Amino acid sequence: MEDFLDTIDNKKLILLTEVESNTTEAQQQQEEITSVINNESAIQQATAKVEPKAEIDTLEQQQKDLTEISNTKLEITKQKEENLQVEESKIEVQQQQQTFQREIITQKVQTTQIMQQQINQAPQQNQHQNRKEYYGVIEDDPSLKQFEHDINLRQLKFNEQQIQISIQYIVGKINLQWRQDHFQILRGATTSLDSISIKMVILNTENGRHKQEKSQQQNLYSCIILQFGDFNAWNRESHKCVKDNFGVWSLILPKKEDGTYPIAHDTRFKCCITKQDWQKVDRVPAWTKFARQNPQNLLYEAVFWNPPETYQFKNQRPPKPQSLRIYEAHVGMSSVEGKVSTYREFADNILPRIKDVGYNCIQLMAIQEHSYYASFGYHVTNFFAISSRSGNPDDVKYMIDKAHGYGIMVIMDCIHSHASSNVLDGISQFDGTDHQYSHSGARGKHTQWDSMLFDYSKYEVLRFLLSNIAFYMEVYQFDGFRFDAVTSILYHHHGIGIGFSGDYKEYFGTHVDVDGIVYMMLVNDLAHMIHPHAITIAEDVSGMPTLCREVKEGGMGFDFRLSMFTPDMVKLKIQQPLQWIKNLKELKDEEWSMGHIAFSLTNRRWKEKCVAYSESHDQAIVGDKTHAQWLFDQDIYHGMSINQQMSVRVERGIALHKMIRLLTIGLGGEAYLNFMGNEFGHPEWIDFPREGNGFSYHYSRRQWNLSDNPTLRYTQLRNFDKAFNELEEQFHWLTSGHQYVTLTHDGDKLIVFERGDLLFIFNFHPTNSYEHYRIGTNWGTEHVILLDSDSRNFGGHNRLEPATKKIFFPIIREKWQGRNNYIQLYIPSRTAIILCAEQNLAKHGIQINGRPIHQQSQIQNEAKQQEEGEVSSQLKTEIEVVQKQVEEVKLQ
Repeated sequence: MEDFLDTIDNKKLILLTEVESNTTEAQQQQEEITSVINNESAIQQATAKVEPKAEIDTLEQQQKDLTEISNTKLEITKQKEENLQVEESKIEVQQQQQTFQREIITQKVQTTQIMQQQINQAPQQNQHQNRKEYYGVIEDDPSLKQFEHDINLRQLKFNEQQIQISIQYIVGKINLQWRQDHFQILRGATTSLDSISIKMVILNTENGRHKQEKSQQQNLYSCIILQFGDFNAWNRESHKCVKDNFGVWSLILPKKEDGTYPIAHDTRFKCCITKQDWQKVDRVPAWTKFARQNPQNLLYEAVFWNPPETYQFKNQRPPKPQSLRIYEAHVGMSSVEGKVSTYREFADNILPRIKDVGYNCIQLMAIQEHSYYASFGYHVTNFFAISSRSGNPDDVKYMIDKAHGYGIMVIMDCIHSHASSNVLDGISQFDGTDHQYSHSGARGKHTQWDSMLFDYSKYEVLRFLLSNIAFYMEVYQFDGFRFDAVTSILYHHHGIGIGFSGDYKEYFGTHVDVDGIVYMMLVNDLAHMIHPHAITIAEDVSGMPTLCREVKEGGMGFDFRLSMFTPDMVKLKIQQPLQWIKNLKELKDEEWSMGHIAFSLTNRRWKEKCVAYSESHDQAIVGDKTHAQWLFDQDIYHGMSINQQMSVRVERGIALHKMIRLLTIGLGGEAYLNFMGNEFGHPEWIDFPREGNGFSYHYSRRQWNLSDNPTLRYTQLRNFDKAFNELEEQFHWLTSGHQYVTLTHDGDKLIVFERGDLLFIFNFHPTNSYEHYRIGTNWGTEHVILLDSDSRNFGGHNRLEPATKKIFFPIIREKWQGRNNYIQLYIPSRTAIILCAEQNLAKHGIQINGRPIHQQSQIQNEAKQQEEGEVSSQLKTEIEVVQKQVEEVKLQ
């Protein structure tokens, strides 16, 4: 290293000596020219005596030649001085690079020492006082003990990667490193075109804009990268980038004479790469922040988005809600019209609906740019660019800012498990190879999805993906992410053709991608470092343990996992997971197993939180049916008017649609999710415009007008959804630690459970209603109904109680169903009821009929005593009559 620096100093000295020599030579030549000019008068006098015209012309030409030679030498001298400045800058950069290299070497030594120390101490950590936190997952789940080595290995690798990433710019400041990558274009200092290699130095100049293009290929000595676009009339040869020792391709474009940048706002550009085989390929820069489709060739092109004034957020991030109710939405298909809706239309028209119905978080699909609209946003081509179909970057900021103004958190459906296989407008084969971002060969391809798989062992890939997370959180103010297809990240087999049984050996071993797991740990650590209240959700079908435990406890750091099996509920074998769709498709109502339903909804790992949902976008895609379609069938189109008699099918559908959703949010997890439109039983599936449907938008929309029409039963379904969301907001049962299943009765088709401070009762029997049914309860005060799915306002028959008053059910202090008390009540068929004890109403400050609870209870008790007195008097009279008749019979 020192020899290298000595060489640099020697080179600098040689350059300085050469410049001084050139300067001296130029001065001597200038003196000669001056001498010639001073002797001009003498020459003229001499020639005047002779005055031959030819000699005069010769002398004048000699004078011009000498002047041109002098000017040329001065220009050469000036150019050499400029070259010296450039060389000095290069030397300065090289010195900085060597300094960074020293830091890297030092940190690598320290990392090795730390890792070796951790490895040496690992056998003694069983007795270490911090073991409980570090191995918290093992202490909570003894089944993990035999896999302690695997957990320790990934934890050590996580620590190593964290250190390696941090030292590249600011040691220990991992989040600041990612900001350096993506902020430059937004601050107007640089235009980042692609960053798939280590960027050690950013050149900032006062008179130029620094553009960069990075390529990860190991041997790029013959690779050439050029920038072209609207700014240079799409000339692929005029603007060549220069590569430094770290793979950073740079191009400095000076400002125009008027002080403006050479690349205008909202203009297109690309990069042209000459590969090692000297073939030229055009690419969309991988880190482009905005891209649009060219209508002529249908390919996407990068757009330089640098408006004079960027959108300024007006609202702060909302506080994290006590319980999470998520509204899954797709902006493009959110309009009533058959078109691609915009971010601003969604903000102005749909956000108020979401707020009104009671959801406090939005999960937005298809935000990252994807060239194929019908992919639902899951084949991403440009990871840092928002989908241009619905607007520009400022429009996205407006939408998120408005959501925050409503107190609604916004999370993004993030696709980091794979990328589009598109080459011309994606990142696949960006540098001409098949392994820049992915593994080479078959390992880098997902056969079922026809997509590219990331190689999480590469530092450059980690930098790309982690920067992507920081970018969306910092620039657009996203509050978190739902990570798609996490199963594909966790395993080398990507879950293809694997039926997970729950055996822990399926989750550990050589088939597990440790690099993928470490990436999950890194991305969760980073997201929560940037925003401590960030929300991260994993879509995993394998049931991987430790997925939703903190990294410091040996987990992967997710806040929630999706309850993947609930939506497609019940297969025919009792041990298989509950699936609502299969219940509706394959079983008669009388065959539904209450025990299996309750067990499946509560079968969650301790301390790993789940997002429960009865259906999401997956169930709504063409080829399948939503719950409403299965329940109502053809009646969904012509049998939903409240001005006509309900058919048997509609009556059943209305009841079960409400009960399934309420049971899912009541018992299924620690958060709840609903897909856009399903809250009111949207009557159609989703089918994006494609060749197979004539590129029609008819099924790529949401018919909000149905839920707005008070003469249709869709409004009643929406009202019920709003009612249970409001009740959950009052009692927050999703985050309550109290959950107790009191009863599952397959014969009576009853499910009863306590959640939080509430008592839930479900009667799934298609015909049987029960009078004076005993229900055990943990609370020793009178109970009142807070929500009744049979209410007329929700499309029911109002069999339980008049709509104008609430009935208190007296408590009987006898043990029943494992509880210390019980109540007796009437439970209609296909009805769900939520009750609350008087003591819990008081705790939550709730009044019934505008009067304090104790007064209501007193009034109810007095009414009951009066009624009992009247009944007693009537019975006494009847007894006297009977006794008199008996006496008459005896006399006869």
